[in-house]
Amino acid sequence: MKALVEKQRNFFNSNKTKDIQFRKEHLIKLRDILKSNEDLLYKAIYDDFKKSEFDTFTNELLLLYLDIKEALHNLKKWSKPKKVRTNLVNFPAKSYIIPKPLGVSLVIGAWNYPYQLSLAPVIPAIAAGNTVVLKPSELPSNTSAAMAKIINENFPEDYFHVVEGGIPVTSELLEQHFDKIFFTGSVPVGKIVYQAAAKNLTPVTLELGGKSPAFITESANLKMTVKRLVWSKFLNAGQTCIAPDYLLVHESIEEKFLEMMKTEIENSHYSFENGNYVQIINERNFHRLIPQIDESKIYFGGRHDVENRYIEPTILHNITFDDKVMEDEIFGPILPVITYTDLDEMIAQVKSKPKPLSCYVYTEDKKVKQKILHEITFGGGAVNDSIMHIANSNLPFGGVGHSGIGSYHGEAGFRAFSHYKSILDKPSWFELGLKYFPQTKGKLNFIKRFLG
Repeated sequence: MKALVEKQRNFFNSNKTKDIQFRKEHLIKLRDILKSNEDLLYKAIYDDFKKSEFDTFTNELLLLYLDIKEALHNLKKWSKPKKVRTNLVNFPAKSYIIPKPLGVSLVIGAWNYPYQLSLAPVIPAIAAGNTVVLKPSELPSNTSAAMAKIINENFPEDYFHVVEGGIPVTSELLEQHFDKIFFTGSVPVGKIVYQAAAKNLTPVTLELGGKSPAFITESANLKMTVKRLVWSKFLNAGQTCIAPDYLLVHESIEEKFLEMMKTEIENSHYSFENGNYVQIINERNFHRLIPQIDESKIYFGGRHDVENRYIEPTILHNITFDDKVMEDEIFGPILPVITYTDLDEMIAQVKSKPKPLSCYVYTEDKKVKQKILHEITFGGGAVNDSIMHIANSNLPFGGVGHSGIGSYHGEAGFRAFSHYKSILDKPSWFELGLKYFPQTKGKLNFIKRFLG
């Protein structure tokens, strides 16, 4: 690992990655190898957890292609020095800020969207002019091997390289001195990454998780609310960091809402065969999820099969914040429903927990919308929709507090992998003598009057 990082640092110090054309060529190369190897990528992810070609393209590869397209279109603008105003103290001069790459970067990907969450940070890292070591999650072993194959066969090791392996490999990587670390995963592992980065004062972006609430108020358009909630919750069998983790439903609409949710799930025909459902990633996560299903509180679903790592889309009702399912992020196809009558009380409950990665508000009441958005701190979210904010690269994506540090997507991603160098550029033909000896009363009065 040390030799790999040294090779990449030497290549970075050659200044080749700072050339805009070089960056564009390698973004195009990345796009082209993904496109030419789509069949391999589809097979690998299906072998890991039965994800269909449709979902793999729409949830993973399409987002990567759009990110690359945007980076290619905007790279010149993002990389341009930006002029800023020069204050009177420094007259005459000009001031500007130059975006520069941080250097050798480490990207640690997540297992739930193995292509998208591994390669989405790589795109801005390359666009900003860094070298990249990518460590995909080892849990979906076939997708990890597929990425390693197509990237390591097409990119030089000293520029962009995939390292496979489990915890020992990740630990060894974290012992190295990187100039940027980007991690997507759980809060406990995020803390380990943060501690490792601190030893070298390495800047980090942490994309973590948390229990993301969805408020369904009495004014919500139930037909559209139910359609969007069911899709967003059970996409990828609930293994989505920004999926609605639990619902806060106004008591006056609870019965109708639950009936409509049940009907929508039934009409969606979730199954591996229909290509709109996936397995739980492994048996460990399967056995983590099953105890969260309180059979006495099942409104719909609950069936499961360990051999196929299958858990049916499940709705739990009569839930309180004291239930086991409300202790940690669910990260699976289990949806607890809490009813409320007092919105202020629910907001206070959400605020008493760690800050969530996302929050969703389903309402037609502008005052209620503004109240929730104003009072609850969260990473990002949507009104009358769920998870789709991730598809707008103009919205920086990231958490706050326990749900993450920093953000990316679009220009925010470019910024995450850049250092903005501040430059004061002064001519040598003139200089005010105010700061030089002698320090006279007249100079002091001038400074106080015009500068103080």
